[in-house]
Amino acid sequence: MPATRRRFDAEFRAGAVRIVQESGRPIAQVARELGISETTLGQWVKKVPGGMPGPGMGARGSAGRMSGAGHTATDVLGSDERAELARLRAENAELRMECDALRRSMARWVRKAMRPVARMSL
Repeated sequence: MPATRRRFDAEFRAGAVRIVQESGRPIAQVARELGISETTLGQWVKKVPGGMPGPGMGARGSAGRMSGAGHTATDVLGSDERAELARLRAENAELRMECDALRRSMARWVRKAMRPVARMSL
């Protein structure tokens, strides 16, 4: 019997791409953690406008720009603060991923629990 093809909803795909972009972790690592194919995740990342941020690019896709300030992160933050900011952004992305995964698994559990039970007729 051939394996059935798994389908992923748009929310899951967007979340997976967001994790790759915000955490800066390799696609292969994120794919393993999510239990999906590295190739599949790579294709999702390519389809997103802007794709993977390049070297020196932060989670927002701009090279260190802070929102609305008009200054770069290197002008405002020291090296320790930049490292802490990068660590916190990666941690935030990971926590968002965990929250999304828990939310999806809870929704599946509730749907499964709400299905009517088939009764056998005698």
